[in-house]
Amino acid sequence: MKQLMLGNAAAARGLFEGGCEFISSYPGTPSTEITEEAAKFKEIYCEWAPNEKVALESAFGACLAGRRAFCGMKHVGLNVAADPLYTMSYTGVNAGLVIGVADDPGMHSSQNEQDSRHHAIASKIPMIEPSDSDEARDFAKLAFEISEKFDTPVLYKMCTRVAHSQSVTEPCQRGEINHKEYKKDITKYVMAPANAIRRHPFVEERMKKLAEWSERSGINRVEKADSKTGIITSSTSYQYVKEVLGDSVNILKLGMVNPLPENMIKKFAEGLDKIIVVEELDPIVETFVRGLGLNCEIHGKDMFPICGEFSQNIVAAAFGKEVHQGKKLEGVQIPVRPPIMCAGCPHRGMFYALNKLKVTVFGDIGCYTLGSVAPLSAMDVTLCMGASFSGLHGWNKSAGAENEKKSVAVIGDSTFMHSGMTGLATIAYNQSNSTVIVLDNSITGMTGHQQNPTTGKNLYGDPAGRVDLEALARAMGINRVRVVDPYNIAECEQAVKEELAVEEPSLIISRRPCVLLKEVKAKPAIVVDQDKCKSCKMCMKIGCPAIAMKGGKTKIDPTLCVGCGVCTQMCKFDALK
Repeated sequence: MKQLMLGNAAAARGLFEGGCEFISSYPGTPSTEITEEAAKFKEIYCEWAPNEKVALESAFGACLAGRRAFCGMKHVGLNVAADPLYTMSYTGVNAGLVIGVADDPGMHSSQNEQDSRHHAIASKIPMIEPSDSDEARDFAKLAFEISEKFDTPVLYKMCTRVAHSQSVTEPCQRGEINHKEYKKDITKYVMAPANAIRRHPFVEERMKKLAEWSERSGINRVEKADSKTGIITSSTSYQYVKEVLGDSVNILKLGMVNPLPENMIKKFAEGLDKIIVVEELDPIVETFVRGLGLNCEIHGKDMFPICGEFSQNIVAAAFGKEVHQGKKLEGVQIPVRPPIMCAGCPHRGMFYALNKLKVTVFGDIGCYTLGSVAPLSAMDVTLCMGASFSGLHGWNKSAGAENEKKSVAVIGDSTFMHSGMTGLATIAYNQSNSTVIVLDNSITGMTGHQQNPTTGKNLYGDPAGRVDLEALARAMGINRVRVVDPYNIAECEQAVKEELAVEEPSLIISRRPCVLLKEVKAKPAIVVDQDKCKSCKMCMKIGCPAIAMKGGKTKIDPTLCVGCGVCTQMCKFDALK
């Protein structure tokens, strides 16, 4: 029966139909729902790993055991998993291994616009790319077949629009897949230099065979038209081209984007006056096509932007077609709504204290990155997962004693487990006078409340092993460890002052569960005594979305306020109860 299905849900369905039995991932928008949806199938064991490297290595172990395995992540997560990825290209697999990576053109929830096709090319691993939900389901199954046929991991590339849009697909039954027997072979699986040297020629020959396969497999297809113009495209760009141009041009729709089908492209170009490559982000396909010496015009980034995601309007404008502007509200000024932490967010009190103390703050990746925006403005730098602690260490070792008394680092509990521990280890080992803060909200907040090794629950919500942050820090050599309640501003301020004053590393754990967790019960909303309110606007300095000024007085929205009480500590006139 045909169904309207989210792209990520369709991918999960394809993994199920393809006989997948093991999934290990790290949550990262826009890839997260693949694993969450796959966990609904009892035939697939699913887990959240501490980071993408661990997830991929775990999936590799499962494939060696003869079970088809999948590992999911977002584009920047593939950087973390790159170490095992590049060597897995040499070892190959036993049972099928599929690595899902979701790019984020437009940076809707990411710190860069990385193009994951570069990893596929550099690691010499095939990459396939669906353009809608039906292909997302179909390609997930196909990826396992490619993996086992060519003895290779397969990169399965999604992007935000395919992952988070819905289109029609027709689910099938789960295939019966025989387990692969593991056979010890140190020349294949032990990548010591002598073995790796012998495996490299295998990788090069495999890429040639994959290129030949992609030419005739049907994963790439030509849609002919009575035109002298040809479009080469893939993914959502294909959808935009079809919506704008319909059947008026010849289209080579790519399903496998590494390796690219050289002979197919040459044949496609025969008799055409020009070829236009429509691809988001980097000109990877365009560069390849230009290198083929085709006897026609070639266009790409001279017509399309290299930054940001495409849309129907961008494609329409490039081809001189009508651009739909949408409806406008004439004469209406709509206020800007910048992203901000939720009402009652446990990070707010600590960030207010850091802002008040005027310290340099090395930040990290998570919803707490919003502590950088006004009015809290309590973050100076955010680089990548886990960089805050190690960045602060380098700062303090280089900037001198005076600066180390005015600088801290913050990181979330999930991000600390992902890649913050090694930063803490270098602080302890190399003894910088660094004060670091773990913002422990008992969940992975930014990607939608996934469990992590500090929560005591696994992906299914069942009891699991729990990492004790205090014990871990002390075991790593941090002698000064203290826990504070971020709803208590004075306690946070005092803790930071005291730890900055000591001549040794220290860790502050700012602990309070995310207010959006189902088990966290809201308290009665704060009430404003209008007679006592002096309109000083001190309560506005914490940037709580439940607080506003109306008629010159403070107003608190009872539908948003959770009664955390942080604002009551701001008011010197006792107007907030």
